[in-house]
Amino acid sequence: PSKSDTVFDDSINHLLVMFGEIALTQWMCGGRNMGNSFKSANFLMESRLADAARGSADALYDLGMAYSTGSGGVDVDLIEAHKWFNLAALNGSEEAMMCRADISDDMTAREIAEAQRQARAWLRSTDQRRAA
Repeated sequence: PSKSDTVFDDSINHLLVMFGEIALTQWMCGGRNMGNSFKSANFLMESRLADAARGSADALYDLGMAYSTGSGGVDVDLIEAHKWFNLAALNGSEEAMMCRADISDDMTAREIAEAQRQARAWLRSTDQRRAA
């Protein structure tokens, strides 16, 4: 397998682990209380956002994966995915660099520019919060 195939497989495995607790909760409840799975997904996304604000490359990557695949209770949004992959890449994630390149193939130059603008805005906002 090529390196990109391996990264893709690793990314899928990472997502399965990340969202596995939601599936386990659904299975344990016998499919009842599907609202709980939404709450679990929402909590998981909120915790990843909090970790991302602290500069966690893994959390930034997880958010990119969620938005690029439409998992974790979010819709597919390549601009958001590119933003998170870009931020993870800035924090040293090689997987994020490859994922960012992969989704860029499906984006217009204007969409990529918007994702980069949003990434810069995120960096400014988290720097201000850290300084406070």
